[in-house]
Parts: sequence; C-alpha cells; structure tokens
Amino acid sequence: MIVRIRSREGLERVSIPESSRSSATVATLRSLIESQLGVPAEAQTLSLDPKLLVPSSSSEAQTLSDPSASLSSLGLSHGSLLYLSSSVPRLSAPPPPPRSAFAPAGSFGRNKMTIDDLVARQIRITRQENPHCVSASFDRASANAFQLYVSETLAFSIKRGAFLYGDVASDSSVSVQFIYEPPQQATEDLLTLLRDPDEERLVDAIASGLGMTRVGFIFTQAVGRKKSDTGEYTLSAREVAQAVALQAEGGTPEWVTAVVKLEVDEDGGADVHFEAFQMSDMCLKLFRDGLLETDLPEDADPRLSRVNKEVVVAGKDTKEVDNDFFLVPVKISDHQGPLQCTFPIENRITVTLRALKSHLDNSKNVPFVKRISDFHLLLLLSKFLDVNSDVPALAECVKNQGTVPEGYQLLIESLAAAS
Repeated sequence: MIVRIRSREGLERVSIPESSRSSATVATLRSLIESQLGVPAEAQTLSLDPKLLVPSSSSEAQTLSDPSASLSSLGLSHGSLLYLSSSVPRLSAPPPPPRSAFAPAGSFGRNKMTIDDLVARQIRITRQENPHCVSASFDRASANAFQLYVSETLAFSIKRGAFLYGDVASDSSVSVQFIYEPPQQATEDLLTLLRDPDEERLVDAIASGLGMTRVGFIFTQAVGRKKSDTGEYTLSAREVAQAVALQAEGGTPEWVTAVVKLEVDEDGGADVHFEAFQMSDMCLKLFRDGLLETDLPEDADPRLSRVNKEVVVAGKDTKEVDNDFFLVPVKISDHQGPLQCTFPIENRITVTLRALKSHLDNSKNVPFVKRISDFHLLLLLSKFLDVNSDVPALAECVKNQGTVPEGYQLLIESLAAAS
C-alpha cells in the first residue's frame, strides 16, 4: 500500500507493508515516515487538509492527532494523499557532491568558470513560505461553467486554459469575478494560447468599466498527461514555464495560477479539484533573467524544471529543479459574484446574435441591466460598440446596476432583432 505525502519538500511516497495494511495506525504511519523520509515521528504534523502547508491558515487544518486511530477508519487507502509539516529538519540530508582535493582555476585551469557561472552558482533555490496573494476566491458560477465544460464536453481528455479577471483587496486577497477563455489549441500535455490582441482589448475594456483587472490564469490537467519516471508531480515543467511567463506578463504581485484536475480514487470514484498557487519570486527571477528553460524537449522529465546555468538546490549544484520548489500554495474559496454566467462562452463555439436574442427573450421579466449583467454577453456586444467609449460606459452601467441609457438599450434590442 502506498500513501502519498505532500510536504514543503515536495510530493513523496511511503510504503506500508501488505502484512500490516489492515492493522496500520497513525502511529505506524509516523514510524514509516521517519524511517523512509527521515522526519522524526515526534516532530510530524499530519493532516488531510492542504491548509496545513499554507502558513496563514495552517492552524485551521484538522490534524491526525490520535496515534491509535487506524488508517482505514480515516478513509486512507492505497494512493491516498496526506499533508505533512515538521517542526525540525529531517534526520538526513542529501550529501554534498564529491569535490576533488585540487580544482584548477584561472587561465591554467581546464574548467575555467565565467562570471555568469559564478553568479548562477550563487543562486540558491529554496522554498518560499508565504504567497503575496493571501487567498483567492472564485465566483461560483464562473468556476462551475469552466469545470463543467472541461469535465462534460472535453472529459479532461485535453488541457484548457483561461484568464481570470476580478479585483485585489487591500489585504492582498484576490476575488475572481469572471473567466475569459481565449482561442487555443491543446493536447494532453500542451496548451497553446492563440491570443487575439483585438479581442483581449475588448475584454480589458469591459473589465475596466466593471472596475476589475486581470488577476491570474486557470488551466486544467488532462487525465492522460505524461507520467514521470522519477515520481509524481503537481505541475509539469511546461506548466511551470507557461504559468511563470503569464505571471511575469501580468505584473500583479498577487497574480494567482489555478489548476483544475480530476482525481480518481482506487474505487473508481472521481472528483474535480481546484488548487491555487503563485510561482515563487525565485522562479520569476530565473525566468526574467533568462535562466529558466522554456523550450523543453519531448523526452524531458515533466517533474523537473531545467535551468541553463547550475544553481544550488539542497546543497547540490544542479541544472534540474523539482517543480514543487517553485510553487507557493494559495488558500482558495468561492463566493457569489455580481455577474451572471449563463450566456454562451466565447471561443468554444461560434457565438452569434441569435444567442443574444434567445437570452433576452428568456429574461424579459427582469430589469434590462440585469439581463445584460453577463461578461460573455458583454463581450459579444462589445464587437459592435466603440471600445474606447461605449464598451466601458455600458460595463459601468452593469457595475453600478443603474439604468441603461435608452440609446444602448435600443441598439442591443435591434441587434437581437436582426439575428
């Protein structure tokens, strides 16, 4: 029986002998973690709640405090995931690489180092404990529309991505209010955004009128994604490279990257899970300095990111970094946002004015401003309006839930009637 253990060291496995599987308790598991992972039993804190690894909310996580509790009574079985934090360093650390007694240097040395090499070797990759974004809350309707499309239409067979729009509060918490899906192509492991600058300009104009801005990126993982021969992983190297590039472009310190995936248990049951992260400051630095490799070969290990100069990880010089070193978990929640999400969504199918007519016909008994309080509807309308004046003005009406000027109302109704 294998139990997966996620800690700030990454994702690891602990093997429980079949002979003791039925009688294994929390105390048994602690002992095995100590012997296999080097974490002293008395220093371990175990939980089924990922909040354990988020410094700002670790105290909220319910821990496995009863050493006599059987693993089966806790619902733990083969493949189950537990979270581990430790109050002391591990009992053993990877030994430093062997060094020769004499290392030639300078112009007479066979392995002459450049200034760039020296600078790179000063870079130590460590885990970032605290995110800049203290939490991310998702509009329930928007998140549900995204995951339903991926689960019911795509069946998690390929990846899907989208930009998150919302606002950042003074306490550095992010509220996601709508999700924009750009044109894209995808496979099980590769997501290519076919970005349309003109359409994104309309999206940004709508967001501006709503008092919102782009705050992150969301993507899904396919069930058939590439496996790693060296262990399990949270994000692949390609996903890390794409996420950090978009975070660098976004420029918002609180930028959040959300991942949607389907987790299947040993009984065949499946649940959709949302997780949120930020790419660490070190990951951003490596990307901006051109040290993080973003063009990866097909045979690359998805669990390991590559850098083109040696860096120091756990006391070792290396050009490969476990992706988990770059991930900073963000607390996630949901809320009921101010917008609807019932209109057909862009770049899935072709959305026409016929959809506008149908939408308006089905909502005749509500105020006009509420009938158009849907980002995806506003995006369709924006293609017939002036992006510099009309689009922000109409979006501001939605933001304030005020009366829509008669001219805009007549224009929208005439567009619907012309379909």
